Amino acid sequence: MPMPSFVLSFQSLVRASGGVLARGLCLAAAVALPLEAAVAQEAPRKGPSTIRDTEIEVLLKDYTRPILKAAGLAQQNVEVVLISERSFNAFVADGKRIFVNTGALVDSTTPNQIIGVLAHETGHIAGGHLARMREQLAGAQTMAIVAMLLAAGGMAAGAAGGMSGRDLGNVGGAAMSAPQEMIRRSLLSYQRGEEAAADRSAVKYLDATRQSSKGMLETFQRFQNDQLFISQRVDPYSLSHPMARERIAALEQLAKASPYYETRDPAALQARHDLMRAKLIGFMERPETVARRYPPSDTSMAAQYARAISAYRFGNVNGAVAQIDALIARDPANPYFYELKGQALLEAGRAGESVAPLRKAVAMTGGAPLIRAMLGQALVEAGNPSYNQEAIRELIQATQRDPNSASGWRALSMAYGRSGDLANADLAAAQSSFAQGDFKIGRELAARARQRFPQGSPGWLKADDLVNFKPPKSAANQ
Repeated sequence: MPMPSFVLSFQSLVRASGGVLARGLCLAAAVALPLEAAVAQEAPRKGPSTIRDTEIEVLLKDYTRPILKAAGLAQQNVEVVLISERSFNAFVADGKRIFVNTGALVDSTTPNQIIGVLAHETGHIAGGHLARMREQLAGAQTMAIVAMLLAAGGMAAGAAGGMSGRDLGNVGGAAMSAPQEMIRRSLLSYQRGEEAAADRSAVKYLDATRQSSKGMLETFQRFQNDQLFISQRVDPYSLSHPMARERIAALEQLAKASPYYETRDPAALQARHDLMRAKLIGFMERPETVARRYPPSDTSMAAQYARAISAYRFGNVNGAVAQIDALIARDPANPYFYELKGQALLEAGRAGESVAPLRKAVAMTGGAPLIRAMLGQALVEAGNPSYNQEAIRELIQATQRDPNSASGWRALSMAYGRSGDLANADLAAAQSSFAQGDFKIGRELAARARQRFPQGSPGWLKADDLVNFKPPKSAANQ
């Protein structure tokens, strides 16, 4: 089965984030739940899918690196995780990851717009807002219990005083809901303060890196236009962010006071951003949508990129390869054009033809693990026995740098199997299962691998570790 570099990973985001309550640009729906539901609700086992792509990940690292340095988080290994969701959203769920919807990338027409969003989320991490929110939620849970006990006491007193059943029910309902509403408002007020603090931090980081805050302001102005008719009719305390008008006014004052307000993104960075958006649209939209956004009259590289991706996805592989060759002729230094050519050929069942462009892409990216894993798979699927040892070398290096690559481990298992090394084939298959969160099958494969290795050898020890691994409680039954 082909293993593209641009790959959807259907792992639960709750598992990825450790089960911590997610928060960020669009938390209103979660906080609008009744308090006990917001505090005690168990997250669903399945969540939105995540996306892995070297080109996009490298670009987002380039966006976040100076921001994280300005925030004092350069050594914290904060990563950006892509979620396959069309809505505009970004949030943090722990102190190590910023989650960004693909819709936020597609809708941000300039690098500065998405950099501003990333700076805002960095402000939440640097400000320790998640830890404090957990404390607030724990306190709110205690307050809710106390409020319910007091309300129950009030109902008991009413009953002792001879109050009728209907009146008792009305009083009880009011007594139960009033403290809960007060607690909910307290939590929302706390969150509004955090959002304003994150805005101020974002402007500070952008100033420190000599970047404009205009993009962040443009993003929130768009939200204001979208939500204006709602914000005139809703209780401000029911929102998890400051009212759009108030928030934008404060942000606008800060942004326009910066000496970098009119600073524009470098042309080369804008070109990379345009290619990223075209790639997402090419991979995630239907051909007619791609054609509307990038008609043949648009001769930009971004338009050619989107059309080439769409062509190969929907069966016109020869046409796609011709378009990719034209892109390579325009910019032979872009490694992701070679990667795309190799991916298109590999997924079309032409693994032997995909090896050369993928080798080129690996060399040009310094051995990017996702691309290297795809090269390893191409070498395996090419069916040439002389490629097998090269495939094993490439896949070992790929999985060492990206141990969560289920498809990389799976391809490595195939390569070991073809070389007759059944112990390492089982061990790699076990690691592939673990990477997918299938701990039950993973342990079974690891147990079989352990039987094949000499006791005490490195392979035996690794297999033994997997057999005895205790998964998180949320995944213990898998």
